[in-house]
Amino acid sequence: MANDREVVQRGEMLPPEVVQDLFSKVKGHSSIAKLVGSEPVGFNGNTFFTFSMDDEATVVGEGEAKERGHAAVAPVTVRPLCIEYGARFSDQMWYGSEEARLDLMNKFAEGCAKKVGRAVDIIGFHGINPRTKAVLPSMTGKCFDATTNSVVFSSADPEANLEDAIAMLGDEAVTCFMFSKDFGSALGKLKVNGVKQYPEFALGGNPGNLNGSGCDVNSTVSYADKAKAYVGNMEAVKWGYAKNMPLELIKYGDPDNTGRDLKGHNEIYLRTEAYIAAVVIDIDSIAKVVPTAANGSEGTGE
Repeated sequence: MANDREVVQRGEMLPPEVVQDLFSKVKGHSSIAKLVGSEPVGFNGNTFFTFSMDDEATVVGEGEAKERGHAAVAPVTVRPLCIEYGARFSDQMWYGSEEARLDLMNKFAEGCAKKVGRAVDIIGFHGINPRTKAVLPSMTGKCFDATTNSVVFSSADPEANLEDAIAMLGDEAVTCFMFSKDFGSALGKLKVNGVKQYPEFALGGNPGNLNGSGCDVNSTVSYADKAKAYVGNMEAVKWGYAKNMPLELIKYGDPDNTGRDLKGHNEIYLRTEAYIAAVVIDIDSIAKVVPTAANGSEGTGE
């Protein structure tokens, strides 16, 4: 943190002894975590192998020689990334009542869990650092946005967008839909002869299911204006934790590298840290709906 204004202080509006019943304004969750089963991820990474057979079976006529079919195995390495969230607090918020400390820790841990959940999506979907939006080289060709199966968003006919995106997947199974808020809203508004076709998405609805497949509406899809929707076979998506999220209380030093000593300014630092991975091991299994044709030609991390 760069200056005094970024230190959370008790201030004049809060009771002098008890700082409990804090209301958390932190919102968010992970669509990937919600719809795709997690797998353990080692600190040194995991290697998954994709197996393909591009030819069809062939008929062998009487007395004819058998032909060779094509098969290929390709490795995809998944390495965890360190995700961190930390903040400075006035030690007066900490050295109040026990209830105050517990409430502060609970709200901080709850908020961090949501931020890490969002980070799983933002990294897996877009291949960028959630805070800085800088491209992550390790996600090149492994995030949802790297797919070339791309359709330009039409708010007037989002159903056609999905049909076109699914058609691009060929024989690939469709197991999941992930929508931005405005794509979900467009579905909720879609009418034929005055009748809403997807009323379950109206008024901010998030029904969790579409046409028998898992579905989620989340602002992480459109983060940094990268996409409006994703559809595809989520068996090609691998994600998981290499380490759970501990909540660490730091009372000394300069943990955020700002040149400001904690003890010298009566401050404490709360931090949570996790090692997570979220990649697509077969990018052709995913199709996306993008805001513009220009975004459709981009591949994040390329």
